[in-house]
Amino acid sequence: MTTRTENDRYDPPIESRDDLLAPFIRGEKPKAAWRIGTEHEKFVYRRADHRAPSYDEPGGISDLLMALTEFGWQPVEEGGNVIALAGPDGTVSLEPAGQLELSGAQLEHLHETCAEAGRHLAQVKAVGEKLGLGFLGLGMWPDKKREDLPVMPKGRYAIMLRHMPRVGTMGLDMMLRTCTIQVNLDYSSEADMAQKFRVGLALQPLATALFANSPFTEGKPNGFLSYRSHIWSDTDPQRTGMLPFVFEDGFGYDRYLDYALDVPMYFVFRDGKYIDAAGLSFRDFMKGALPVLPGEKPRLSDWVDHLSTAFPEVRLKSFLEMRGADGGRWSRICALPALWVGLLYEQSALDAAWDEVRHWSLEERQKLRDAVPKLGLGATTPSGEPLRDLAARILAIAESGLVARARLNAAGDSESGYLDPLREIVARGTSPARVLLDRYHGEWGGDVSRIYEEQSF
Repeated sequence: MTTRTENDRYDPPIESRDDLLAPFIRGEKPKAAWRIGTEHEKFVYRRADHRAPSYDEPGGISDLLMALTEFGWQPVEEGGNVIALAGPDGTVSLEPAGQLELSGAQLEHLHETCAEAGRHLAQVKAVGEKLGLGFLGLGMWPDKKREDLPVMPKGRYAIMLRHMPRVGTMGLDMMLRTCTIQVNLDYSSEADMAQKFRVGLALQPLATALFANSPFTEGKPNGFLSYRSHIWSDTDPQRTGMLPFVFEDGFGYDRYLDYALDVPMYFVFRDGKYIDAAGLSFRDFMKGALPVLPGEKPRLSDWVDHLSTAFPEVRLKSFLEMRGADGGRWSRICALPALWVGLLYEQSALDAAWDEVRHWSLEERQKLRDAVPKLGLGATTPSGEPLRDLAARILAIAESGLVARARLNAAGDSESGYLDPLREIVARGTSPARVLLDRYHGEWGGDVSRIYEEQSF
């Protein structure tokens, strides 16, 4: 989730609808300036007993962050606590229960992206060796109850933890027990944004199936391949989902703006503190009628904050976020941006991907979204074929896009090699979670703790 890394030096008041549209329009970039931003989370645990460390305990999350400053990261504080780190590779931040996230820098090609992930993982592993900490790449804690988990000292999380149970049954699980990989991508125009949004949203269930990696809850199989994805189905219906309006004629910035205005607020940030505005209306804020700040109207930073509190499968800010994948091992951190860059950053590939999904109805898209958390690649597409078969074609399209980009490393390799983990998954025909379940029922003998040996970085 978003972490403030500095005070806004230029933070104008919002005076019109045009001011609300400005972040979307400002995101437009010529193709030569398109970049790739990758975010990936991992669970932190004590090697001695697999316990999730608290913030303050010796060798805990605070000490982990401070130890990473040895690599040049600069501390970011909130309320006297270091809650993030800033540096050339982006931002290291904390999810609500201490999940460690790298929100990477905006990079030109996937070779840089994978190198960045490698640097980050080498750093956290080096620190982990000193502190007795390990790092687990999964979509959900395989064995922890909510009450087993600490809460990090971040103001926005305290507000969200209070509010989540009012609007859904699984919001606390989303905050405390899940990890994801995401990629942030650019667009050149409103029309380009709309096409990328539609392709990304329609194919998000396919990404979920390819990366499904959360089959255990509290030490037992939970009946799902991506329980993380299932959790989003009852987190908060007003700020999640497949956004049917994206596929309507005329979709663009204005329509997404209206959606975002209808999303209830969480907070307002003032003087270094988060003010609880959970459930209140940004439209009222625009009128100066927000009960917690009577007479005050929003500034640009308030709108940017608010945009970060909507959680659809694809999210628009000044870029597009692809949000459907479970957390996973290093190769999958590289594979997710490879999939979406290959599909969305070359027009021929984008058109080919759109041709695969453009005729799906709202009901068919939702049916696939609902099926994938349980069935993964075993789900059926709206055309009646196995999702695995569609996945093979989509990966071929992504490969064509990456080859056309012709971004080569020093050895002369294109970016398409980063799709290899996904090709292996499709060739096997089952999502990663199915492999874990087979291990659980086989060589692990029902002992889910064995997952720490096999899925740690």
